[in-house]
Amino acid sequence: MHGMNRRAYVPADTAWHLISLRPQGQHDTLRSAAARLGGHTLALSPWRVALRTDTLTRAQLAHAATADRLVFTSPTAAEAAARLLALPELGEGRVVAVGEGTARVLRRHGARDVQAPQRMDSEGLLALPRMQELQGLRVALVTAPGGRGMIAAQIVERGATLQRVDVYERVGLPLSTAVIERLEALQGPTVLALSSGEALETVLPQLPAAVLRRWQRMPVVAASERLAALARTHGFTHASVAAGPLPAQLASAAQRAITAMAAGHASA
Repeated sequence: MHGMNRRAYVPADTAWHLISLRPQGQHDTLRSAAARLGGHTLALSPWRVALRTDTLTRAQLAHAATADRLVFTSPTAAEAAARLLALPELGEGRVVAVGEGTARVLRRHGARDVQAPQRMDSEGLLALPRMQELQGLRVALVTAPGGRGMIAAQIVERGATLQRVDVYERVGLPLSTAVIERLEALQGPTVLALSSGEALETVLPQLPAAVLRRWQRMPVVAASERLAALARTHGFTHASVAAGPLPAQLASAAQRAITAMAAGHASA
């Protein structure tokens, strides 16, 4: 019952806030997960996602469909590709997803024999059996402009020919005055959910100095150790790693972080 004693410092019905840096329109699952644990989500989108459906993207994707491996780097990449490509026609043993969320989207659209790592990050993906013997093969990376440079570099290093297909792009959304005013007015325990380093580095320069200092003192729950380390380099003093990148995992880690900080203050 050790956990029950700790919780005495934060009654179960204490309202707390979770800041979400998901793309516009993609906050709902995190909002629901936090609400189940008594959290209120403040949506702060650094960008919106725009799917690419132009002739060039369609041609690149048709070429990618003939590759030895197709690597999908996010659920959004899988959704975008499914609109332009018949996923059930991709042969056995060729489809790879960066994580279970991406794999679920691929399977829902009829992809067969999808391989995804338990560890939902670049290292986990690169450790998959399907990503080992790549010498002389052609690997298509179905992704968006920006991240995933480590995956691309490793594929080339392992002797494969890399084809990159950007099936969506991120369109920046500057922080509005209204959102900044909401951040300044936030009362009570607040946690930052971090599942994209690019999102963090897009938002931080837009924060007023006083808000930034407050953020650096609040707990951050990161989807991976790499992201927690990134937060620390930006001056965050309480960065912890969630069990994984899923909304329920981030929300649970956020609630634990608040309980731990309250316990620390109570015993200080």
